[in-house]
Amino acid sequence: MLDKSFQEIYNNIKNDVKSTQLKVMTNANTDLVNLYYRIGKTINENYTWGNKFVENLALELKLTFPNLKGFSVRNLNYMKAFYNEYKNDNEFLQLVAKLPWKHNITLMQKVKDKNIRKWYIEKCLEEGWSDSILVYQIDTDLYNRQVKNVKHNNFKVTLKENSDLANNIMKEPYVFDLIELTEDYKERELENKMLERLKNVLLELGSGFSFVGNQYKITVGDEDFYIDLLFYHIKLKCYIAVELKVGKFKPEFGSKMGFYLTALDEQVKDDNDNPSIGIILCSSKNNQIVDYTLKYINKPVGVSEYKIFNELPDNLLKDFPTEDEINLYMDIDEE
Repeated sequence: MLDKSFQEIYNNIKNDVKSTQLKVMTNANTDLVNLYYRIGKTINENYTWGNKFVENLALELKLTFPNLKGFSVRNLNYMKAFYNEYKNDNEFLQLVAKLPWKHNITLMQKVKDKNIRKWYIEKCLEEGWSDSILVYQIDTDLYNRQVKNVKHNNFKVTLKENSDLANNIMKEPYVFDLIELTEDYKERELENKMLERLKNVLLELGSGFSFVGNQYKITVGDEDFYIDLLFYHIKLKCYIAVELKVGKFKPEFGSKMGFYLTALDEQVKDDNDNPSIGIILCSSKNNQIVDYTLKYINKPVGVSEYKIFNELPDNLLKDFPTEDEINLYMDIDEE
């Protein structure tokens, strides 16, 4: 395991590279998307049903620019649709022009509500999602899981700073790609599968999470205790302990997490770290019991349900991202 100081240096360099990469990519995207918008406008002005304008244009463009992709009949029709989508909204056009073309096609097809679409656009720009990650996040309804669904935690009361940011990292529910779990899986099997697919778990947890270890040992008195999964969050500057529970939430889970967080704050975190945060993931919960429990815990704890992919449609699996797609902003991918 890398020591924390090296991990912080690495993360700073990685974020700098990613930010610079995104700026370069954004400028290229803007020029390309604006070109496609202008072509879409021309097509819209000259297109009539049955006049073969799009087909003829596609043929001529391919003959003139044989080494360029993006001039298929289908893509030209996307340009026409793109123009009609944003012709009366210049502010929105400037925003979507920062995204790769394939992202824009995905958003037009899958997200009809402009306010929700704007949220996904901002997340793409903030976190550098590839198109396959964007598809995954839309198909697993990230907007509602992270924004609309009520989240159960005591962050407002227990965190002096960053309570809103901490709340925003929570999801209801979390969705994990763990389809190889047996039907009657146990907590340790769940943990092992999450470790096997750690890159997918980190994608679901969101940007800023850095993995520290599993079954992380803390010793209090002469007894050893083990935290299921321990992360460090770069933006929150704190440790995040994750406990996995197969079955319904029970009040004693909250007390145990409070104990873990006290130990982390006393033994692990340093003066530059913020208070540690706990996340308890259960397969089900009664929200009233959760809220009652959290009222009497003086450490920041959030409780959420988790779902696994074999409870979701099989057609989502083909769009699941690779490890490279998590770490790198993809090159422009045209038709």
